[in-house]
Amino acid sequence: MSSSHLPATTDSIAQALEAKTPSEAISILYRVLENPSSSPDALRIKEQAITNLSDLLRQENRAEELRSLLTQLRPFFALIPKAKTAKIVRGIIDDVAKIPGTSDLQISLCKEVVQWTRSEKRTFLRQRVEAKLAALLMENKEYQEALNLLSGLIKEVRRLDDKLLLVDIDLLESKLHFSLRNLPKAKASLTAARTAANAIYVPPAQQGNIDLQSGILHAEEKDYKTAYSYFFEAFEAFNALEDPRAVFSLKYMLLCKIMVSQADDVAGIISSKAGLQYVGPELDAMKAVADAHAKRSLKLFEVALRDFKAQLEEDPIVHRHLSSLYDTLLEQNLCRLIEPFSRVEIAHIAELIELPVDHVEKKLSQMILDKKFAGTLDQGNGCLIIFEDPKTDAIYPATLETISNIGKVVDSLYVRSAKIMA
Repeated sequence: MSSSHLPATTDSIAQALEAKTPSEAISILYRVLENPSSSPDALRIKEQAITNLSDLLRQENRAEELRSLLTQLRPFFALIPKAKTAKIVRGIIDDVAKIPGTSDLQISLCKEVVQWTRSEKRTFLRQRVEAKLAALLMENKEYQEALNLLSGLIKEVRRLDDKLLLVDIDLLESKLHFSLRNLPKAKASLTAARTAANAIYVPPAQQGNIDLQSGILHAEEKDYKTAYSYFFEAFEAFNALEDPRAVFSLKYMLLCKIMVSQADDVAGIISSKAGLQYVGPELDAMKAVADAHAKRSLKLFEVALRDFKAQLEEDPIVHRHLSSLYDTLLEQNLCRLIEPFSRVEIAHIAELIELPVDHVEKKLSQMILDKKFAGTLDQGNGCLIIFEDPKTDAIYPATLETISNIGKVVDSLYVRSAKIMA
């Protein structure tokens, strides 16, 4: 970086744009920023230079330089309005976020900015950077620190009645409580976010976020039909914005279809006009699970888990529902295997399903208790005895109804006789 500064003019910006290499352009822009002039035109040119420089450093993955740039610009921030300062600071933080593998750097950068905004009394900027910091801490699985940060921030923002920021914070708090498996508090925070959102205009992306979180919470409560409708709303919002989160909303829609035993609908949704735009590993994973579910095949299910580990087991939302889906598949598989028999060895069923005998025996016992089928376990002989479904005899309900009616007649006659005697 050269020590001599360049004039803060559009010619200098044009010179940077025409530079042959990114390094040369970066050097020119640094020299523009070193210009001591503070005239309105110079400040405007410097703002443009900062935006261009930030973009170039991001493209070159020079995260540390972006961090030092923020520190270097502090004297410049004293010369421009606070709103423009907030825009530039948040823009640079967002540029650092776009560089892969910088989560720790982002956290330390946000903490530095928060300290600086406190000393400069820039409340508006501090609150937004603290919200960003809490989101980064959540991604880093530092849930308790993120909650402690949010608890103070929420009180402060409620006093100021900044509804748009309040929606962001309440939604983030809901995600944090969900990560800590505290569903009642997650639902309460989501309700608070919805209440704040109803009072203002919410950008479509944020509305999509709210719907996505609503779907996740309903799915956690096994209300898959309601969850599907929320995921569909989120998908429509993200799809219209061409947001990459659309594919995850679609993936969770397919998960809901599978969980309510409507796996046949999955192929239709994927082959629809909207679904075809997002064909890839995420949807292939759900299609593989749907095929396994439709064929009631545990083996195909395990193959899907192995082939699409990143899309299924490493997705925390899908992973939460895989164990119950596995149980459902195991039950369906066992029902299919015992259908032809009235008496069968448990070891034979275990051999057919390729699972340990004690695991199969335990599951069969649970299914009998849950009245999934009528039968009993003969543990002495290691056999399962299946009964035919008992046919309900209509005479018993009819008899009970007759006795009930006779009781009413007797009660009525007793009341009449009591009146006559009186």
